[in-house]
Amino acid sequence: MKRNVGAADRLLRITAGVALIGLSAAGTIGPWGYLGIVPLLTGLFGACPAYALFGVRTCASDSPRARPARP
Repeated sequence: MKRNVGAADRLLRITAGVALIGLSAAGTIGPWGYLGIVPLLTGLFGACPAYALFGVRTCASDSPRARPARP
């Protein structure tokens, strides 16, 4: 799967996923908080199946090294 999640989006997803899992493990929000695994994994891998389904991309390009060379 191609990357379609940008850096800021990835950071937000990882933070939210860890927070949800942590709160659930502490017993604060209940077992539904373990659904935080979804944003955590999409943030870690940089690919979101829902984004791919709807054609959304929050990253600039597939690879940051794919820029054209300067003359």
